[in-house]
Amino acid sequence: MEVTRSLLEKTASLARLSLSDSEISRFIPQLKEILETFSKLDEVDTTHVEPSFHPVMLQDAAREDKPRKCLSQEDALSNVKEHKDGFIKGPKVV
Repeated sequence: MEVTRSLLEKTASLARLSLSDSEISRFIPQLKEILETFSKLDEVDTTHVEPSFHPVMLQDAAREDKPRKCLSQEDALSNVKEHKDGFIKGPKVV
């Protein structure tokens, strides 16, 4: 791909950047070098490589959801400082 002044100006306008003439002349060789570096990726043989969207396998960290015996009301309230009529008593909210 040929890097020209018009290409750089169009790219800058899409990025909503206003570049001065000195910046444009300085950025043209830099953009050319960046594009040449990325074009080397086209040379890599990827015919037998599956596409990977995640470099690390995603695994579910949650435990399996199995039904178990529930706590009794007495057990649930055993570590509570204040309770009344079978409910946890919290601070008064105005």
